[in-house]
Formats: sequence, C-alpha cells, structure tokens
Amino acid sequence: MNITILPQTATLQGLESQGPAARPLTQPPAQFSGIDIDLVGAGGNATGIWESTPGRFARHLPNAEVMHILAGSCTFTPTDGSPQDFRAGDTVFFPAHTTGEWHVHETLRKVYVLMAVPAVAA
Repeated sequence: MNITILPQTATLQGLESQGPAARPLTQPPAQFSGIDIDLVGAGGNATGIWESTPGRFARHLPNAEVMHILAGSCTFTPTDGSPQDFRAGDTVFFPAHTTGEWHVHETLRKVYVLMAVPAVAA
C-alpha cells in the first residue's frame, strides 16, 4: 500500500487547472485549481487540495465537507446566516447541503474531504 505525501502543501506547485467558478458572482470569475487524491479505502469520499483565486461565487454541494485552510483568507456567508471569516490555520466542518456565498479575499488553498452522499432508500 502506498502512502501519499504532499510536502509543504501550502506552497506546493503544479496544481491542475479546474476552470472558473461554476456560479460566479464577480467578473472575472474566480479560477480554481487543485489535485484530487485517490485514497484507497475511502469509499465514496473524495479528498485533495483545492485553490481559488480571489472572487465571489455561490456554493451548493450535497456533500458534507471537512477542510483545513492552508493559505489565504475568505468569508463564507451561509444562506440565511451570518458571515464567517476563515484564514490559514482554520479547520472548518460544513454540514451536507450547505449553501451560501464564498468571498475569497486572497488566494485560498485548502485540504478537503468531501463525504459521500448517502444513497436514498427506495
């Protein structure tokens, strides 16, 4: 079994372009990049490194998410909630179906784990 090590992840070079934000609220739209990590035994969970350039964009994922901010700063305003500031060193836990608005102030980089969406019983 191979263990994946990403040395100095906060400054790691070579992230792959993932294109612009799907729901941009500013122009030009924030640009995303990252690395998806194939973690054996993670089931349907997904993990990797993600980065966003400054900008504002909408968020709606069905997945619960755990993230650790490696670099940068942002404000996340949940739908019908108060703005919350995140910066390098913070660990954040998003419940499933969290919606709201990201406002990335300085290029944001995070380690993330997206939890698999449970199957709906028929």
